Amino acid sequence: MLLGQRIIVILPAFNAEKTLAKTVSEIDREIVDEIVLVDDGSTDGTVQLAESLHLKVHRHTNNLGYGGNQKTCFREALKLRADIVVMVHPDYQYTPRLVPAMASMLVNDVYDVVLASRILGGTARSGGMPLYKYVSNRFLTLLENWMIGMKLSEYHTGYRAYTRKVLTAIPYEKNSDDFIFDNQILIQAKHFGFRFGEISCPTRYFEEASSINFWRSMRYGWACLYEALRYRLDKWGIARYWRLQP
Repeated sequence: MLLGQRIIVILPAFNAEKTLAKTVSEIDREIVDEIVLVDDGSTDGTVQLAESLHLKVHRHTNNLGYGGNQKTCFREALKLRADIVVMVHPDYQYTPRLVPAMASMLVNDVYDVVLASRILGGTARSGGMPLYKYVSNRFLTLLENWMIGMKLSEYHTGYRAYTRKVLTAIPYEKNSDDFIFDNQILIQAKHFGFRFGEISCPTRYFEEASSINFWRSMRYGWACLYEALRYRLDKWGIARYWRLQP
């Protein structure tokens, strides 16, 4: 616990056997009450390793997708009476050592959503982020900030923390089961008036770290712009967007 609030870390996992133990070893168990791993149909030893590490494990028999995995993560965390939910990727691309800082920003009621940004601090490229990913990230973020009306350094980090109030207020179950889920949930949080904070986070790109390929990144980018447009049309009263309705 932190200031009397329950902290739950969620790990959306797919074939994370090689990096899971290292990720878990850097999670501060003194403030984290439970670590929940949701396995999305892995074919390696992720589940067996997670059980040996005494994590709470939920397994999908079929691969539901990254968004579908997160939906289960959030449901399981809320069942465990989470006050703060921090999502850490078990591929060790982001350092889990920032969990206490991110949780502190929420329990002290400074923000409702905290994003660990790879762009703040200027270390994304030195951490191995491919040039095309860096350029597309910056370009998409510029357009999204303009269309959505925020000033985030990036929308595309997978390292996030939410209060229970956010997760019980927004209709995240309506979102996609694919990668665009990450964008949709931020737009929903903005629509419902929640406060956003960011913290600088180093990143690591290496063989075992998960990453989508170039063509899937392109489809993701267009989907992000489509979501931003739908949000703007809803705000202008031109076309209601069903994902923003309670």
